[in-house]
Amino acid sequence: MQISGRVFLVTGGGNGIGREVVLALLARGARVAAVDLSVEGLAETARLAGAGTRLTTHGLDVGDRAAVEQSVADVLVAHGQLDGVLNVAGIIQPFVAVKELDRTAFERVMAVNFWGVVNVTTAALPVLLTRPEASITNVSSMGSFIAVPGQTAYGASKAAVSQFTAGLCSELRGTAVAVTLVLPGGVSTGIAENSGARVAVQDAEDAPMQLTTAVDAARQIVEATERGSYRVLIGKDARFLDAFTRAMPRRANQFIARKLASLVG
Repeated sequence: MQISGRVFLVTGGGNGIGREVVLALLARGARVAAVDLSVEGLAETARLAGAGTRLTTHGLDVGDRAAVEQSVADVLVAHGQLDGVLNVAGIIQPFVAVKELDRTAFERVMAVNFWGVVNVTTAALPVLLTRPEASITNVSSMGSFIAVPGQTAYGASKAAVSQFTAGLCSELRGTAVAVTLVLPGGVSTGIAENSGARVAVQDAEDAPMQLTTAVDAARQIVEATERGSYRVLIGKDARFLDAFTRAMPRRANQFIARKLASLVG
């Protein structure tokens, strides 16, 4: 779909990939409503963007359904229309096994990563269906199809996003709303710090592959939205492990379990 002159709501716009998606959309002439739990993070995004009339920021917990519905209404007031949603917000869990994971932490991961996507999508969808051209881009993760030690709840939440997006795509077939699923591999962001999760020290040689930068990931996400791509893998690690998992699922699972065993103490 055309980017310039269109209005996009971006979740997680206060940091990491979400912030870079906001900046990339603005650079292409879009109008953007950036939402994030961190008001301070949004302020920094606005500063980097040079904050003009094409950007509005909205403090929001995407796990709060009522707040999301109000925020979508606020975006319509601010911009007069809404043409696309990019669900980028996400958190990881503490690096511990399921048997040691606090239930509250588990539910918080699901609230942000899965229910956040559902809340924003269902609130925006009635508006998107009225537009001549619209889009929904949901950022899942390589962790949705390959298990990362100590991130079982995170992987489950992202797998739910992937299946939710696939269902949306089939249901919206024949409409003007394009649906895109993004599956990033490792991206250099502050997700661990923003999630309150401590990452165990790991030797550089143990990392499966080089991390993708947040700027490059954002560029690929915006380009996929523009093309209306259905499924996009970001990073050599995601592409490699996608193929490995399809060919030899158990072996791929055990490979990552051994390679990243140090993440869980």
